[in-house]
Amino acid sequence: MKQIGTSLEGANARTAPVFDPATGARTAEVVLATVKDVDHVVETAATAFLSWRDTSLTARSRILFAFRELADKHRDDLAAAVTAEHGKVLEDARGEVARGIEVIEFACGIPHLLKGEFSEDVSTGVDASSIRQPLGVVAGITPFNFPVMVPMWMYPVAIACGNTFVLKPSERDPSPSELVADLWRDSGLPDGVFNVVHGDAEAVNALLDHPKVAAVSFVGSTPIAKHVFERGHASGKRVQALGGAKNHAVVLPDADLASTADALIGAGYGSAGERCMAISAVVVVGDADPLVEAVASRARALRTGPGTDPTSDMGPLITRVHRDRVAGYVDSALADGAVIVVDGRGVAVPGGEDGFFFGPTLVDRVTPDMAVYRDEIFGPVLSVLRVDNLDEAIELVNANPFGNGTAIFTRDGRSARRFRRDVSVGMVGINVAIPVPMAYYSFGGWKQSLFGDAHIHGMEGVRFNTRLKSITTRWPDTDGPTGAPVSSLHFPSGDNG
Repeated sequence: MKQIGTSLEGANARTAPVFDPATGARTAEVVLATVKDVDHVVETAATAFLSWRDTSLTARSRILFAFRELADKHRDDLAAAVTAEHGKVLEDARGEVARGIEVIEFACGIPHLLKGEFSEDVSTGVDASSIRQPLGVVAGITPFNFPVMVPMWMYPVAIACGNTFVLKPSERDPSPSELVADLWRDSGLPDGVFNVVHGDAEAVNALLDHPKVAAVSFVGSTPIAKHVFERGHASGKRVQALGGAKNHAVVLPDADLASTADALIGAGYGSAGERCMAISAVVVVGDADPLVEAVASRARALRTGPGTDPTSDMGPLITRVHRDRVAGYVDSALADGAVIVVDGRGVAVPGGEDGFFFGPTLVDRVTPDMAVYRDEIFGPVLSVLRVDNLDEAIELVNANPFGNGTAIFTRDGRSARRFRRDVSVGMVGINVAIPVPMAYYSFGGWKQSLFGDAHIHGMEGVRFNTRLKSITTRWPDTDGPTGAPVSSLHFPSGDNG
């Protein structure tokens, strides 16, 4: 059994198990960092920042290009590491890696992205400009469901902007981050600019409390996001904390039945539903029976199995505890009067009897008071709610405390435009079930899905990872008439310049 990570505590260090979700086998032990370990890593990053911030934009960009080439070359290695510890099927893991590489490509343009502003003669002989400068040590705390992509939302932009970075990945699937660290080293990145520290809540709180950590990016559940935001701000840090979700797809009567059902299958059951952008609630306007039947027939045809099996459509959940938690929500839905149309609780996977498998599940006749609707389940459970009109659908979406992503399926442009305008959600898809923005846009929700103002990657990522400095410049005429200067107590402005 391999060991992942190290600690200054040596043999006395705490560890946590790493499992293969497809077999239930314990495959590794990850060493959990102490406060002392975190302090050592942050001090290393703080020292490296002194020289990295002075590295030219051209040199930074060249390293990013080299890192991008290595990440592209090792796509399959990264995807295999994800499948081994997270469980998602290889094709899905490859897609995750591809979306992460898009952020690296965006960050390669940092010489352009960091261009400041300049205005000549804002007052007579006075020029104004602005520049963006790095913050220092930036920490990233990331979840288990996207161990490659979500960290890549953070560190390429932070490092390109001149910061050094400390990544605290999920202890459930730590190996992909180790591989990424190797790729950074091989790309020529100086020691201490990118650092990985494994751990649990002790490591998270140590990063939030450390005086030399200037900013923290977090993606995960809403309760932890709220904790990260409040504790980080209490210690004077800049914090962006992306929380949980309950994403709705509104289906109008004029929507194309086949393409909508196909989209809902991918959005509800891809990555076994362990996506913060997964559709978990389908709000059908009018008669829902045809759509339920179409989704059910597709769900029954999906094959649940090991992520390494190319015939598998959906892999296991991350842990046995999480699988049992998801099953509990289906139990409660049945007790509350919902109809279980497709039941994934008893899925049989040959050779995977000890794995953490849970099949695609479709629950109809769900109402907003049921736990299966209220909570973020983070599993392959798709709930169907029925409403009479678009007004009720928008009201239902807006009443939900989460506001991460949503979608509408319709052929009517006027209804789509109204939905786009009136829905209180941060990311909206129109006939697109998972509206994750491209890397040059920014990702983030509203309401309880985001704490703080800054969304992640794109230009908001550049702004989050830098501080704006405004400069006003005047060069006195030293060759002019001599004599005592005339003092003025007027507030300077363009009018009196």
